[in-house]
Amino acid sequence: MKKALIIAAAFLLAILLFNNKAFAQKRKVLNMPNYDAKPYHFGFILGINQMLFSVKPIDSLPLVKWDQLQSPDIFADSLFVQSVTSSPKPGFTVGIVGSLRLSKSVDLRFVPSLSFGERLLNYSILAFNEGDAQLIETTKSITSTTIDFPLTFKYKSKRLNNMRMYVLGGVKYTLDLASQKKAQESSSDITVKINKHDIALEVGAGVDFYADLFKFGIEIKMGYGFNNMVKHEGNLYSDSIDKLNSKVFLLSFTFE
Repeated sequence: MKKALIIAAAFLLAILLFNNKAFAQKRKVLNMPNYDAKPYHFGFILGINQMLFSVKPIDSLPLVKWDQLQSPDIFADSLFVQSVTSSPKPGFTVGIVGSLRLSKSVDLRFVPSLSFGERLLNYSILAFNEGDAQLIETTKSITSTTIDFPLTFKYKSKRLNNMRMYVLGGVKYTLDLASQKKAQESSSDITVKINKHDIALEVGAGVDFYADLFKFGIEIKMGYGFNNMVKHEGNLYSDSIDKLNSKVFLLSFTFE
């Protein structure tokens, strides 16, 4: 899904950069011709997201030796982490759209939203027990329920009958309400805890369609977090990671 979102975003951006003459067509009756002249608009958003991490392991990770106390859920004399990777699971997003007209081509958007998702950290561990070696693959799940507060600038192309392309960019603050929930409920299992707060850069592209009574939009967006999310707690799973940054891909539908 991530590759599909990237390809779709590139496709939308390529269309936006074409000369409007490439879209020359017979003039149609305009739906809501004065819609964009209004100073502000409100609506809502529904989306499908993919949350994952950008993982930077510690230096010389395969050479670092871990003992039983640092990984009590794996019975071994010594352990060596070979790799740490991240994989996503699909989630969903709902939110409210507020749009302020700054100029003919630029809007300022504020879209507070609630997102549900899950990210996986995959560990490949070489375990030695009384001289016998065994390669163990294990996964730690991180469930997130985030409240997002993105503030973005939306740059719009000229209206083509009842369609308009756009690109956007901005920043968002994210508060993860579920970052410690699973860790508290599963005290017998080692979990990877993450920080609740993050600041992210957002970029995207989309297209708006003007109907008789409302405007419908399709949008693709990517967010990349600046904060290091991992909490180092003295165990193999958290301390094998140097930096953990959030990445989110979002395919959304707006109704304004």
